[in-house]
Amino acid sequence: MIRQARTIAFYTLLEALRNRLIWLFVLVALIGITLSGFLQEIAITESRQIQVALLAAFLRFSAVFLLATFVVTSMVREFNDKGLELVLALPLPRAGYLLGKLTGFAALTLVPALLFGLLTAFFTPPAQAALWTASLICELWIIAGFSLLCVLTFNQIMAALSAVMAFYLLSRSITALQLIGKGPLSDNTLSQRVINGTIDAIATLLPRLDNFTRTEWLVYHTGNWPTLYPLLTQTAIYLALLAGAALFDLYRKNL
Repeated sequence: MIRQARTIAFYTLLEALRNRLIWLFVLVALIGITLSGFLQEIAITESRQIQVALLAAFLRFSAVFLLATFVVTSMVREFNDKGLELVLALPLPRAGYLLGKLTGFAALTLVPALLFGLLTAFFTPPAQAALWTASLICELWIIAGFSLLCVLTFNQIMAALSAVMAFYLLSRSITALQLIGKGPLSDNTLSQRVINGTIDAIATLLPRLDNFTRTEWLVYHTGNWPTLYPLLTQTAIYLALLAGAALFDLYRKNL
């Protein structure tokens, strides 16, 4: 099964290369440099910090969006072309197919992460850029796993992609929502407590993506490698959970 999964992973990565996805990543990098350079010119103070912050945020979100879009569209196209039925007609367990797809998408995340990380190294110390790159890889792995789960669940591009982006934005902002709900100006009414409890319950289920790929590492050079350890733990846990849920969804499908 491992050899077959490795073959599926290779052709998944080859599909991305044939679709010229790398050139799209390069185009995004050029657009990010242009936008950040423009803001640096018009900024009155801390122009360098503004440039790095905008560039990092733009590259991170672009990598997430492009990866999620490719995963969803690639899988939906395979469903529509009956490629999944053809593959599973072979002596290949569904777990091997899912493992191969997830491995291929995980390998694909290295392309934008390394490209964008190399780009940030021109504006910040290499150690901070390396930490930012490693964290971005972990973040993209989670997004790839969740995208695969969503496309197996919904089988439609818009529904799956919308769910992925909602998951990402909520995971990025859940800490801010908790702080707003528990701030000094918040009411202590029953409805407010119910809302805060609901937010806390959601936060328990979501990965803390606001701790991943932090822009302040590049701007103020505050990152350190021990910070990466809990991020790796979260990534391993959520990848296992997402892969298990996707595998359950795949096995219950009648193909």
